[in-house]
Amino acid sequence: MLKSYIAFDIETTGLNPLENEIIEIGALKVRDGKVADRFIEFIRPLAPISPMITNLTGITNEMVAGAKTRCQVVGDFLDFCENDVLIGHNVIFDYSFVKCSAMQDGLAFEKIGIDTLKIAKKVHADLDSKSLGSLCSHYHIENKAAHRAYHDALATAKLYQTLAHYFEEADPKLFKPVQLTYKVKKPQPATPKQLAFLKNLVQKKHIQPEWNPDTLTRSEASRIIDRLLKG
Repeated sequence: MLKSYIAFDIETTGLNPLENEIIEIGALKVRDGKVADRFIEFIRPLAPISPMITNLTGITNEMVAGAKTRCQVVGDFLDFCENDVLIGHNVIFDYSFVKCSAMQDGLAFEKIGIDTLKIAKKVHADLDSKSLGSLCSHYHIENKAAHRAYHDALATAKLYQTLAHYFEEADPKLFKPVQLTYKVKKPQPATPKQLAFLKNLVQKKHIQPEWNPDTLTRSEASRIIDRLLKG
């Protein structure tokens, strides 16, 4: 069982890392089997959070209104990660979002990790559901705030320790960290039409833009336009 690692989880506005956004990152840094540090940050998204996501996570637009930007939070999270092994439940989902976000700001994010979902699929093939919630129920692991990033990360760490306790000796290879791989598709830059429309909206609404038109992607521009039109 690893004694030092980072367990992490994110909450997002959807399932596609190129079209949707991270709205919360939660992580705990484990050293010698104990929590040594925590990372809990909201991210202010470019587009409003939908009622469906609010119902799932409990995260409202008001809660993220004063949060830092994606660039600020993801940069801080990468610093927090250092060279640690990452542990997550369906870890490639969370990893894909962070990697896409990092690459948009010219930051590298190459990690090795352990997926508790992959382990559960092997050792608990009999269970109908291998979701984090179902496995926590199976092992009586308390999760005080499911679908909130830090609490899910903490539950994942407890699940990893539990699975390792029962199954690692019999199948040590299953518990070895592996290279996390996600190929990021190059985002398309915002179109001249989008940039012109944004410029008109900014002038009409008398607001100070928070984005760089030189690096703005097509999907980001769409989200900003939707937000400004609804605002």
